[in-house]
Amino acid sequence: MKTKTPALPYVLWMIIFTVIPLALVAFYAITDPQGHFTIDYISQVGEYTPVLVRSIWLAAVSSVISLLIAYPLAFWISRRAWNHQRTMVMLVMLPMWMNFLLRTYAWMTILEKNGLINRFLGLFGIGPLELIYTPGAVVLGMIYNYLPAMILPLYSIMTKIPNSIIEAAQDLGCNTWDVLWKVLVPLTVPGISTGVIMVFVPSVSTFIISRMLGGGGNLLIGDLIELQFLGNAYNPNLGAAISLVLMVLILLCMSVTNQFGDEEKGEMLK
Repeated sequence: MKTKTPALPYVLWMIIFTVIPLALVAFYAITDPQGHFTIDYISQVGEYTPVLVRSIWLAAVSSVISLLIAYPLAFWISRRAWNHQRTMVMLVMLPMWMNFLLRTYAWMTILEKNGLINRFLGLFGIGPLELIYTPGAVVLGMIYNYLPAMILPLYSIMTKIPNSIIEAAQDLGCNTWDVLWKVLVPLTVPGISTGVIMVFVPSVSTFIISRMLGGGGNLLIGDLIELQFLGNAYNPNLGAAISLVLMVLILLCMSVTNQFGDEEKGEMLK
């Protein structure tokens, strides 16, 4: 019994700030304003399928691009000297020390018609281009804000891979691509799955990025949920139903990702 005592504060914290809020969301999703049981609000979620599909698509695109950027960068950092690694990891985390809203505002000033990019292109007689209030701007904001969450899990896994394994693969005749696909990728599957989840989950539910960089024409599921709780179309029961469906979809995506990781580990053990 004594071994369980240190876990009590954590268990209490989880009950108060995780279990109870989730239970309230589920309760509001399956009840009407009078507290009577109903599934009408959950059935109404189907009306917003295009918004949900757009949210999942943009989050998936941002996750894939983040992985393509983070993977070589994390590997390069992991191969540096230890004191250089600490400096580079600090530089990766540095943007996260700044307020999320300020970082997004910065991209607004960069992408707007009179922003830095269009001013630079104007020197060559190009533009102004429509860079802001587009799906591309939303994806760019997701990548910029959540890229560190992809780099850090990959880096933590890659630092545990000794150079001798890579050298052994090269001695056995593996070229660069063989080393990547047959050695590095299987060994870094846990970092890949963790990074994808840590980028995909906040991306699919974001509303600040889509509002500021996407404008009104790129409504995402996070914006829709916020409108039900804080907007003119106040309907917390519908907002809870949308949140519940989104949570179930995220859990399904996470289970698929974890299943893929378990299959990779099984192949490695064979």
